Amino acid sequence: MTTRALVITSSILGHQGQSIALAEHFKERAAGRDGLEVTSRDLVADELPHLGPAELGSWQVPVAERTAEQRDLAARSDALIAELRDHDVLVLAVPLYNLGIPSQLKAWFDRVLRAGETFRYTEQGPRGLVEGKRAVILAARGGQYAGTPLDSQTPHLKGMLGLIGITEVDVVYAEGLAMGEGHREAALKEAKQAIDSLVARL
Repeated sequence: MTTRALVITSSILGHQGQSIALAEHFKERAAGRDGLEVTSRDLVADELPHLGPAELGSWQVPVAERTAEQRDLAARSDALIAELRDHDVLVLAVPLYNLGIPSQLKAWFDRVLRAGETFRYTEQGPRGLVEGKRAVILAARGGQYAGTPLDSQTPHLKGMLGLIGITEVDVVYAEGLAMGEGHREAALKEAKQAIDSLVARL
């Protein structure tokens, strides 16, 4: 049985970015493992515009009643949701920008967190509709934030994933990458070892 992993990158530094390096390490290890297939999406190379009212409104119109423009706008979200559903594991390689996620990644989440499609509201609160999947967050940071009040990124990502029903989430941190060469090398080595272990378990 083949496990399909969708790797999402969002670093504006391209291959100079450490989150990209972690994603590449994941893909290299996955390539050497039978039964694990990887799809990549670079949200900087294939950048999504900010979500606007016309695109949001297109989702509210029944499919048969949409104009050509509305069909084109809705197709963007539809395709991303279909891609997510078509994979078993979501791998998010995420740099920390000003204590948050890159705006490119937020634009992706704005299109896959969609009421009526990936979650629905109930009397007990929202219920996720993307079930049976897991996520891996590869977090690259210049400083050390994990477990501190400044790490708003991790709960934000877990909250958005949980909204659509992805609650099994592993986080690999590579922190202190701007705190000296020795610290950087040790952090990346530890993160890559954690990735190796994760890939072996997928």
